[in-house]
Amino acid sequence: MINGEVSFWWNQIGRPAARAPLPGSTRADVCIVGAGYTGLWTAYYLKKAAPALRIVILEQRFAGYGASGRNGGWLTNSITGGREQYVKSHGREAAERFQARMNETVDEVIRVAAAEGIDADIVKGGEFTVAYDEPQQRRLEAAARAEQQWSMTDVQLLSQREATARINVVGTTGAMWHPHCARIQPAKLAFGLARVVEALGVEIFEDTTVSEIAPHRAITDRGTVEAQFVVRATEGFTAGLAGLHRAWLPMNSSLIATEPLGADVWERIGWDGRETLGDMAHAYMYAQRTADDRIAIGGRGVPYRFGSKTDSDGQTPASTVEALRGILTRFFPATQGAAIDHAWSGVLGVPRDWAATVGLDRGTGLAWAGGYVGTGVTTTNLAGRTLRDLILGRQSALTGLPWVNHRVRNWEPEPLRWLAVHALYQAYSRADRAELTRRRTTSPLASIADVVSGRGH
Repeated sequence: MINGEVSFWWNQIGRPAARAPLPGSTRADVCIVGAGYTGLWTAYYLKKAAPALRIVILEQRFAGYGASGRNGGWLTNSITGGREQYVKSHGREAAERFQARMNETVDEVIRVAAAEGIDADIVKGGEFTVAYDEPQQRRLEAAARAEQQWSMTDVQLLSQREATARINVVGTTGAMWHPHCARIQPAKLAFGLARVVEALGVEIFEDTTVSEIAPHRAITDRGTVEAQFVVRATEGFTAGLAGLHRAWLPMNSSLIATEPLGADVWERIGWDGRETLGDMAHAYMYAQRTADDRIAIGGRGVPYRFGSKTDSDGQTPASTVEALRGILTRFFPATQGAAIDHAWSGVLGVPRDWAATVGLDRGTGLAWAGGYVGTGVTTTNLAGRTLRDLILGRQSALTGLPWVNHRVRNWEPEPLRWLAVHALYQAYSRADRAELTRRRTTSPLASIADVVSGRGH
């Protein structure tokens, strides 16, 4: 088994040739810090709209090195932190508009990939969420009813028989499905986007570490880039920038990928629609059936490292690998003898209120987007188009969405930050174990954890 080496996705396609680092101090119209999806989408839409702009992207390792090349491959319509927060702050109509834009964004990514010749193994099979104990089933039914109150979500509640006919998860009590989700190969999308923006004239400098972002400049170990606008697109690595150590917490998420599974295994599992798969556990899992017939399955593992530290290559603890293998074989006993070919981890950005944000301060020229809490594959595209409009001074349907210029307080200092996050996920894990054994009621530990975290399920 390969452990780390950034991700299975990059290992599958091979690392691209290294790009040159920043050769020294320079000027640009727009400087983007971070060559993940947020930075690449922002560069793409800006360059398409204003070809004369000089756009420079700075990346500490290589394009797609972070969460963009390590995630579970869910191109889904989820609003980070849920719609209800925007109902409370901006009203139901604003939340409806936000959800409609997210639905459209799934199709926008698919459209651009096709138009630009990016083969990212995209299959729009929808999102399938399963329940397998009584408390989960109650949460599932409540969630489906709540979703069905919104005209644009198209959620279907599936019976046990209907659910297992699609994906045969052992112990299934029911499931829900919606069409606004596609499976992707994340590194292929990142690689393709980088290729496309370079062809448009965007300059990507790798192996260039930004230590500080200040008004109209980004300070690196290889020189300073001065620009009218500086975009912070650093997501889970934001804590490494001067003055931003407590802004967004870098949350770890881990995955494993099996060897390619045989036709006899797939006959028992089903999963012919290539839906993305999740569950109603508090410490939830996420999975996909890959283009070469593996199962890639993920979960939180060790959620947070003291002092907001981040890893360098995705190395994953053996205990996390075994925990994910346990979920795999519990869901699909037919995989019992299958080898695990790769394990890896990455970090995602978590704001204190678990709500993503995009914005621009025109006075300082500082723009930002992130805090996706694991729902960034789609949201990064919406962020890129929104930043285009903000930077070009356009008022649009996107700049009027309720997440634009949203601000949030910092996380607590250490050791409170570490204690809170680990207590949160211990509570979720204990609640899930209790529900599996008792199969009666949702543990109050999970409700307490929701209050502490400021988020719902």
